[in-house]
Amino acid sequence: MSVSNTTMKVLELNKAGIDFDLTMTEKPIPTLGENEVLVEIEYVALNHLDAKLAKDGYEFWQYPHVLGLDAVGTIVEAPRGVFPGKGTRVLFQADIAQHGVLRQFVAVPNHSVCEIPDELASDIAVLLPNSGMSALLAMERLDLKKGDSLAINSAQGAVAHFAIQYAKKKGAKVFAFAQKGHHKRLSQLGADFVFDCESSAICETVNLEAGPGGFDCILNTTGGDGFLQDLSNLRFGGRIACLNGFPTIPEKMLCMHSPTISVISVVGATLSKNLCAQQHLCFIGDRLVDDVCSGYIEAPELRHVLFEAESVKQVLNHLVNRTCEVRPVIKVK
Repeated sequence: MSVSNTTMKVLELNKAGIDFDLTMTEKPIPTLGENEVLVEIEYVALNHLDAKLAKDGYEFWQYPHVLGLDAVGTIVEAPRGVFPGKGTRVLFQADIAQHGVLRQFVAVPNHSVCEIPDELASDIAVLLPNSGMSALLAMERLDLKKGDSLAINSAQGAVAHFAIQYAKKKGAKVFAFAQKGHHKRLSQLGADFVFDCESSAICETVNLEAGPGGFDCILNTTGGDGFLQDLSNLRFGGRIACLNGFPTIPEKMLCMHSPTISVISVVGATLSKNLCAQQHLCFIGDRLVDDVCSGYIEAPELRHVLFEAESVKQVLNHLVNRTCEVRPVIKVK
């Protein structure tokens, strides 16, 4: 397996903004650095993070910029002695500070990729990196134990899809908060209680089901003021994991809840240049692959999207405004 072309198709974002100004261009195929492999991209999964960054921009980016963090493809070039070798199918998450994966070929460090077995389809595998890794990191930090109560806000998202399943496998009691249209699916994933987050009587309902002491653990997916609201529902000495930033916490609230707070950042592994953190993500990726292959964990539903500017723009518009219950997957190859 080798590359015969010298150029590739690249989908570029010309500037940050809600109009998602995308253009398909031709660029040279990247050359390999030390301990890098060249991956021919097959699928790219877009997340809410991709849409947020495309709209708001990112401090490390220069434009035009290539979007996309989660990818699956096949290694078509690898230096002698570098593992995995040519012909290996892999999944990985790109460095958020560099160009992304909405292109035909990407050069990536060999330690950042996870091998995919033959029995796992590429379009399923690409759903695992960002959301699955975030969920498993949250489970680690929350240190869930059998019998613990776990609350998940905005549970209609992809991270919650994995978190609910892993929490139930640990024997936790899961309380999910979401709009009514998602309740049946979340119950089927294993949530013990599903609350209508838009209900005016939600506080009374929560107290009735969870008790006045609060939850043992909370997975906060929204950050901001939503984090403070979640913190108010945490028992004294409980654990809370946040996927996004949060505001200054009032001292009285800290004293009342004495929480253990964790910030979950999958992209931080590459931003920090921490090799151990990147390798740990690979171990998590391997576990996700094994768990989906064995049927231990169910991957989200997906739909294929064309690798073209207008189709990807429609996906970004959808992601920035609402939850994607069916995950959009860009078919590059």
